[in-house]
Amino acid sequence: MRLHPRLCCACLNLLHARVWIPDTEEVWKSAELTKDYKQGDASLQLLLEDGANLGYKLDPKMTNLPYLRNPDILVGENDLTALSYLHEPAVLHNLKVRFIDSKLIYTYCGIVLVAINPYETLPIYGTDIINAYSGQNMGDMDPHIFAVAEEAYKQMARDERNQSIIVSGESGAGKTVSAKYAMRYFATVSGSASEANVEEKVLASNPIMEAIGNAKTTRNDNSSRFGKYIEIGFDSRYRIIGANMRTYLLEKSRVVFQADEERNYHIFYQLCASSHLPEFKTLRLSSANDFLYTRQGRSPVIDGVDDTKELCTTRNAFTLLGINESYQMGLFQVLAAILHLGNVEIKDKDADSSLIAPNNRHLTAFCELVGVTYQDMAQWLCHRKLKTATETYIKPLPRLQATNARDALSKHIYAKLFNWIVEHVNKALITNIKQHSFIGVLDIYGFETFEINSFEQFCINYANEKLQQQFNMHVFKLEQEEYMKEQIPWTLIDFYDNQPCINLIEAKMGILDLLDEECKMPKGSDDSWAQKLYNTHLKTCSLFQKPRMSNRAFIIQHFADKVEYQCEGFLEKNKDTVNEEQINVLKASKFDLLVELFQDELKATSPTGQVPGTGGRTRLSIKPDKSREASSKEHKKTVGCQFRNSLQMLMETLNATTPHYVRCIKPNDFKLAFSFDPKRAVQQLRACGVLETIRISAAGFPSRWTYQEFFSRYRVLMKQKDVLPDKKLTCKNVLEKLVQDQDKYQFGKTKIFFRAGQVAYLEKLRADKLRAACIRIQKTIRCWLARKKYLRMRRAAITIQRFTRGYQARCLAKFLRRTQAATIIQKYQRMYVERKRYRQKQAAALAMQTILRAYLARQKYTALLREHKAVIVQKHVRGWLARCWYKRCLYSIVYLQCCIRRMRARRELKKLKIEARSVEHFKKLNKGMENKIMQLQRKIDEQNKENRSVNERLAGLESSYTAESERMRGELNRLRGVEEEAKNKANQVTSLLEELEKVKKELKATQQEKKTIEDWAQTYRNEMEKMVSELKDQNGLLKKEKDDLNRLIQEQSQQMTEKMARAIAEETQQLVTDLNEERSRYQNLLTEHLRLEEKYDDLKEDIALSLNVSKPGHRRTDSTHSSNESEYTYNSEYTELEEGSRASEDVTRGIDTSLTLKLQKRLTELEQEKQSLRNELENKEEQYQRARARDDAEFKKARGAELEYESLKRQELESENKKLKHNLAELRQSLLGNAATGAGAPGSPAYNVLLDQLNASCEELEVRKEEVLILRSQLVSQKEAMTHKDEKETMTEPSVFVEDVSKLKDADEIKQAYVGLKDTNRLLEHQLQTQRRTYDSEVESLRGELQNVKEENNRQQQLLAQNLQLPPEARIEASLQHEITRLTNENLELMADDPTASREARVIILRRMVDLMEQLEKQDRTIRKLKKQLKVYSKRIGEMGAVQAEGQTSPGQMVDEPIHPVNIPRREKDFQGMLEYKKEDELKLVKNLILELKPRGVAVNLIPGLPAYILFMCLRHADYVNDDQKVRTLLTSTINSIKKILKKRGDDFETVSFWLSNTCRFLHCLKQYSGDEAFMKHNTQRQNEHCLSNFDLAEYRQVISDLAIQIYQQLIKCMENILQPMIVSGMLEHETIQGVSGVKPTGLRKRTSSIADEGTYTLDSILRQLSAFHSTMCQHGTDPELIKQVVKQQFYIIGAVTLNNLLLRKDMCSWSKGMQIRYNVSQLEEWLRDKGLMMCGAKETLEPLIQAAQLLQVKKKTDEDAEAICSMCHALTTAQIVKVLNLYTPVNEFEERVSVAFIRTIQTRLRDRCESPQLLMDTKMIYPVTFPFNPSSLALETIQIPSSLNLMFLTRV
Repeated sequence: MRLHPRLCCACLNLLHARVWIPDTEEVWKSAELTKDYKQGDASLQLLLEDGANLGYKLDPKMTNLPYLRNPDILVGENDLTALSYLHEPAVLHNLKVRFIDSKLIYTYCGIVLVAINPYETLPIYGTDIINAYSGQNMGDMDPHIFAVAEEAYKQMARDERNQSIIVSGESGAGKTVSAKYAMRYFATVSGSASEANVEEKVLASNPIMEAIGNAKTTRNDNSSRFGKYIEIGFDSRYRIIGANMRTYLLEKSRVVFQADEERNYHIFYQLCASSHLPEFKTLRLSSANDFLYTRQGRSPVIDGVDDTKELCTTRNAFTLLGINESYQMGLFQVLAAILHLGNVEIKDKDADSSLIAPNNRHLTAFCELVGVTYQDMAQWLCHRKLKTATETYIKPLPRLQATNARDALSKHIYAKLFNWIVEHVNKALITNIKQHSFIGVLDIYGFETFEINSFEQFCINYANEKLQQQFNMHVFKLEQEEYMKEQIPWTLIDFYDNQPCINLIEAKMGILDLLDEECKMPKGSDDSWAQKLYNTHLKTCSLFQKPRMSNRAFIIQHFADKVEYQCEGFLEKNKDTVNEEQINVLKASKFDLLVELFQDELKATSPTGQVPGTGGRTRLSIKPDKSREASSKEHKKTVGCQFRNSLQMLMETLNATTPHYVRCIKPNDFKLAFSFDPKRAVQQLRACGVLETIRISAAGFPSRWTYQEFFSRYRVLMKQKDVLPDKKLTCKNVLEKLVQDQDKYQFGKTKIFFRAGQVAYLEKLRADKLRAACIRIQKTIRCWLARKKYLRMRRAAITIQRFTRGYQARCLAKFLRRTQAATIIQKYQRMYVERKRYRQKQAAALAMQTILRAYLARQKYTALLREHKAVIVQKHVRGWLARCWYKRCLYSIVYLQCCIRRMRARRELKKLKIEARSVEHFKKLNKGMENKIMQLQRKIDEQNKENRSVNERLAGLESSYTAESERMRGELNRLRGVEEEAKNKANQVTSLLEELEKVKKELKATQQEKKTIEDWAQTYRNEMEKMVSELKDQNGLLKKEKDDLNRLIQEQSQQMTEKMARAIAEETQQLVTDLNEERSRYQNLLTEHLRLEEKYDDLKEDIALSLNVSKPGHRRTDSTHSSNESEYTYNSEYTELEEGSRASEDVTRGIDTSLTLKLQKRLTELEQEKQSLRNELENKEEQYQRARARDDAEFKKARGAELEYESLKRQELESENKKLKHNLAELRQSLLGNAATGAGAPGSPAYNVLLDQLNASCEELEVRKEEVLILRSQLVSQKEAMTHKDEKETMTEPSVFVEDVSKLKDADEIKQAYVGLKDTNRLLEHQLQTQRRTYDSEVESLRGELQNVKEENNRQQQLLAQNLQLPPEARIEASLQHEITRLTNENLELMADDPTASREARVIILRRMVDLMEQLEKQDRTIRKLKKQLKVYSKRIGEMGAVQAEGQTSPGQMVDEPIHPVNIPRREKDFQGMLEYKKEDELKLVKNLILELKPRGVAVNLIPGLPAYILFMCLRHADYVNDDQKVRTLLTSTINSIKKILKKRGDDFETVSFWLSNTCRFLHCLKQYSGDEAFMKHNTQRQNEHCLSNFDLAEYRQVISDLAIQIYQQLIKCMENILQPMIVSGMLEHETIQGVSGVKPTGLRKRTSSIADEGTYTLDSILRQLSAFHSTMCQHGTDPELIKQVVKQQFYIIGAVTLNNLLLRKDMCSWSKGMQIRYNVSQLEEWLRDKGLMMCGAKETLEPLIQAAQLLQVKKKTDEDAEAICSMCHALTTAQIVKVLNLYTPVNEFEERVSVAFIRTIQTRLRDRCESPQLLMDTKMIYPVTFPFNPSSLALETIQIPSSLNLMFLTRV
């Protein structure tokens, strides 16, 4: 809508407003006003998006103001009518944004779906997408062809009115693909109403029609060259029953001519590509380049298309539609003949005649293929017969006319063949079932205009004119209905009516009439026809024009554009003439199929080879066509007339249906993926009527809001006082204030209608209000941040000042301390210097004195030494020298030996280093290394000792030398005394001096020797120290190598351990995955088997009904027994089933034998696969069973000794009981003796009665004692079982370790295993000691219990004695009360000792106490009866005493007195937990317990699982009596009855849950009482006695397990059906957090939902429903593990459905919606936490939804954001992440769109992910279910059957 000047000047400031201006390249370009517009301005100042300034001139005479641009928040909407400004640039821009940026090819435009061809395969047409759109309203999901198909299907079912889907567009726009997907949708969601799979046949017609009707053009590789209308028929249940196809205007000229870069029809190239096949050798075909009709386009190959494979697809489609191989080869013969006919070369004979060379091989091939004679065909290809009134003559044809005649014959043959195939396809799709309604899919050419337009373009545009008229009328009708429905005033909307153009073409004296008239003229030509057109219409019709430069063309103003048509060829194409003699030659052919093509009244045989009417549903006899009653009439009817009639029929059909429109747009002419050419797009938008729809919508009130949506969106514009309880009144008041002009809106009943532009105005007000609020918030936050920053800076400044001042104070104090310290240091330093100087002087004087005095003393000493010690020194020195020489020689020898040994040791060391590199030698080295090191250490110690001895010797020498010096001093003193004598002996001085010289020399030599010895000792010491250091270094190196090797061994062992652990974990994980996959496959097969079973049952019921209808007098037998039979029985039952199946085959042979055989074959395959899966599952579970068997064997050994001790204990108890019985017998005898003494006394009968009563009481007491002993033994066994369980848990670890040891291979691993084995032995020893201590403690406890039993017996004897002294009526009560007290005390003691082990015992004891109380009440009643009888007896005794006194009877006389009967109660038997029933009561049992039992009625007050317990108790009795037939029939009847009740009430959750719980309980009972040790571990001794004894029901356990799986899957489906309507509304649409998300403007589709609103579901609705499911399952006693699996499946469904809808709804992908989803998920997690189900895996199933919500909320700008998204969204696939980013839509202007570059960055980073390309999650996926064994602690003998079950015929055994 253009901007109005008055509106601009009055109320709007248009500065910075964005507008659209025309552009030659981009059609429309965006700009922004840089100057405000004032009325009267001649131009607008604009700023383009590229930054350039532009002055846009305005025409003052015209209101050519530019279009306003929509706000960015409205760009990219699903519906173009949601745009505030509706005009061409807005539509074009919205489509471009969706197509290029968001990769969305579908967009709504009111009632039209605009589909843009992406030229790329998109993953949006899978079955998961179909399931997602099924059942959804059209506006709830993103635009899609499936949404249109669902709308048509839903309206057909709701309105009981036929529907049509009109798909139009130009060649290459994707019409055929869209129509194909629409038909696929119908075939998928509806299914077939019969067993013939009609939907597959409907889809199979597509490849056939594409092969014979599609070809490659310059615009499209698979262009449909004909129009077709397919009617898909539905029955009353809206299932496909058949289809019918109508075709329009086949382009026959393509058979003989193709333009450059184009091809003929695909079928020709498929045949040429498959010519090498053996069956096609007779066709004489070769390459497509060898034939004229296939090589003219010079493009025989399409990239990416394999014509050979396409032919296989076409042949398979023919076969599926019932056209057998012989007919297919006949069709291929005709097609090959056409190719050969095109290659027939016609040569000039002369100017007026032509000829065909004799023996032309192509004509020969043609004649052989079609079965005609060569001469006839050669004759009439070059001649024609002319008939006049009087004669007939043959005229030769020139070469050009003969060639045209040949091509005309080729076209005619192909057209006949095309029609024949269409007829037979229709007959294959016909059904005998009555058609209730249909949906038509029209795939027709769009408006076409080329450089040269001929007759074909004229017909195509004529058809589009008719369709556009129908479209305009329908749009106008919808607008009118909407206004009337909302009761708002409306005026007639002016829209373009193309009726004048249609009249120009089809009215009387119109173009077609003149063309037909000219064709009837003998000498009619295209030029004369053109002149007639000019004369008739040029001056009378404004839509008809004549080109200026041509007299053989005309122009028509169509609704889309002007088109110039060239008249050349119009007459020839309209006549479509063929030489009649050529047709006669073909009719005389020996080829039956060709004769059938040209036969006028044709009754063909069936292509399937069957005789018509003799069995089979598909009868392919062809009915006569009314349009071809006479051959002459057929040839007189022109193509234009035929097309007009067929078009008229089509329009009548469309007008009788509700139309749905799909407009296909071709984005570019170069077939580039996701490339958008605005020129081509806008041209097609104008031609297809989309802009006309926009114009009609914009002329009225295009924007429409419900009151609630308006209130939610614009609540921010209202004040609190404006909000009233009535939303409608609130909206009225607000609008009157916001929009002053009341003509801009209207109030309807449920909606508010706005004119164009008003929503944008309201959005501007809302954005301004939010912007002001944001500014206010920003102001407040910035103030808070600034103040916070100021306070933080102030605190920092104060802190800095404080620290600075403290630092300065510390510096001052430090300076003062340093000054004082310096003064003190100077004082002490000066004192120290002076004192040191004084001491140095003193020391120097003392040193000088000491040195001088020492020098003098040494001089004196030297003189004395020289004079007196020469001889003594010589003696000692010579002796010392001799000893030193000997020691030196000895030391040298030892040193030489050490050097040699060191050399050998080094060699040995090298060898050892080489050997030490291997682990084994290193181990040997390690064994002797310590000894060697110790030896070396000892050697070092010995060397040290020798050094010390040498040092000691040297010290001794020094001491002897000192002693000798002292002695020499003494001798010197003596010599001084002799000095005087020496003077006297002067003559001896000379000799003495000589001797002194000798002594000096010897002393010098001795000193030299001493010095040499000292040097040698020092050298030896250094060498030894060096050797020691080398040995230490070698020792260190060896230690280091040892440590390295040890570390390497440890690392290797750790790596091997980790590797083994990882391998075991991976293998375990793989086994678990494989097991889950096998379970899933097995359970899917069970589901398929169940579906086939139900289908088979339905077929049997249909057969039975048909038999009853056909034989009304036949009486139907009772089938109860047969219906109770199951396929899971023994061989006899299999035989019965086979016989039954044979009988059913005989019955159904006339109906559908092939289907029955297929079903039987499929059932057999499923049974075999099921058996193989069962075997694999058993093999998988055997490992666990073996491990448990080993544990059980060990447990048996340990249990043997305990059982022996218990047997001894029982023997002792029995002996004690015998003693008690003996004492009791003696007591009785004594009583009887006392009574015998007084037998004749009165009252003796009373004593007998009391004695009998006492006997009964004692027997009852013994029974109770035995029961108490049994209870006590059960408690002891339970305690021992718990102890054994703990021991077993401790013993499992070494066993696993031993198994791991067996896998080791290397030496390191063996060593590590040896270490582990030692640890294991120690652990086993410890466990053995623990077991021994446990055994000793158990023996002591048992001894203590034995002592307690003895004491108890003593107490019982005392009690018995006391009871005998009590009155008779108090004895039994006292004994029972005492027993109850004792049991209660024992129970309390047991609870104090072991609360866990005593739970089951408490339950049993409480039940026993209840039984005892009941027995006590019975005894009370018996005592009251006995008291009454006692009174009677006392009266009679008194009377008898009186009679005896009167009669005076003698004592010896015996009188026989009558003994009256006494009511003695029968002792109750021990109940064995079995129920007996008669064979004839089995049906009654099944009926009352299964078929008529209602979970909501009687079953509410029952014990959980009571029906299962009752059935098992009945089964136990059948096993007990060894009746195999009874066991079999009971199990079979039970299984079939459960199946029957589930089939009848399978949609009732309580019923399915109830029978799932009971089936599982029945399965657990079969396992618990099977006798298998693996299932008996938790049983009590009494329960083990109740095990089955005669039959092994393992096979039936598997059958019942399969039944439980089926019930579980039925439960999941039931829950899914209940939850499905709630999920999307509660998780996505409902605003749990009010006010977070606002409603954006919506288009027409949101307003016209297909189903009326049934109420809005909320998240609380989902939570309440989940709680109801959980409470129901808990009430029914479902196993906790099974409840966890059910909850996990529930949460998976919730998460998958929510995520799928999020991925298909653009309006849900926003930041606020992500917050809503996360809040909803948190509420679901809180529900899990409240129910204690957080660990069941349900939370993990919501992970994809959680990550999708996080993806909506995170930042999406930088590379860091992309990296964070890639690491965060690990549970989402790449396709899902990209889809969410593409769909992300800002709800407010403050949010930003995701850029294309960012999405490409995400795609690049996620390129290496290995994942499925599937977009949606599989909502039908069901996790494989397992049924963990859950034994029951309930004793069978304690179960009571309520009377409400009506099972009185059951007897307790």
